[in-house]
Amino acid sequence: MSKIANKQMICEVLMEAAKTDKDIVALCSDSRGSGSFTPFAETYPDQFVETGIAEQNLVSISAGLAKCGKKSYAVSPACFLSTRSYEQAKVDVAYSNTNVKLIGISGGVSYGALGMSHHSAQDIAAMSAIPNMRVYIPSDHLQTKELTKALLKDEKPAYVRVGRNAVDPVYEEENVPFEMDKATVIREGSDVAIIACGEMVGPAKAAAEILKEQGISATVVDMYCIKPLDKAAIVKAASNAKAVLTVEEHAPFGGLGSMVSQVVGSECPRKVVNMSLPDAPVITGTSREVFDYYGLNAEGIAKKAAELVK
Repeated sequence: MSKIANKQMICEVLMEAAKTDKDIVALCSDSRGSGSFTPFAETYPDQFVETGIAEQNLVSISAGLAKCGKKSYAVSPACFLSTRSYEQAKVDVAYSNTNVKLIGISGGVSYGALGMSHHSAQDIAAMSAIPNMRVYIPSDHLQTKELTKALLKDEKPAYVRVGRNAVDPVYEEENVPFEMDKATVIREGSDVAIIACGEMVGPAKAAAEILKEQGISATVVDMYCIKPLDKAAIVKAASNAKAVLTVEEHAPFGGLGSMVSQVVGSECPRKVVNMSLPDAPVITGTSREVFDYYGLNAEGIAKKAAELVK
């Protein structure tokens, strides 16, 4: 099955839609190449804005265009989009309720070798804390395609974080279960519930296969919709399990693990353990090297899940 970077899929969906919808506008902060938006800029130059390395301007201009009836897609590295332009995201986009989709590319540790300055390990917590801001982290290009198509149909703000490189598909082209703001249950089990998002969904799915060989039945939930969080899916998965394991490419505070813990603690108390990046500068290396180092891979997830149900 083909591997396509999520950011490339976003561009492809928008280019197809822009054939007939001239209100679609893509904006980049010197990031058209890294964001895979060069084809959009070349095909629709009148629907493309380059702000240069000025993320705050990027977001404010996007909001201004949205107030004029445009559908703005602001594309910039997640590490900068979620920090340098945080006030603009809060005020110009969310508080003003403008039709701006913030596309955070190369999220998490995608820029692994460049160090902490280029890591975005706080964006789930930061963006989720803003009223009116929705937060999505799709797991593969197939889900990204469905999400992007769905976002084209509404006029509400959203932050979408995607990785830098193509990853193995979680789903199959002929079978991509997707419902807006509803988590996808990849498999159901009775011993442990593994709830993951983004690039951690693939390893979580593989971990379930390892656990099966050990006689452990695992539920795997793809929580691509961080906000609004699918609480019903969490309650169902937790209620049918002895323990819950969350897995995310994020700091240990304020992310998916924290959100799931709140829901489980209030609705169906179970032990919840969060696997995440550490509360420290992450080692440098490729995404795979970083994940392997911290046990954020199939083997590490399976090991932690097995420990939980013993």
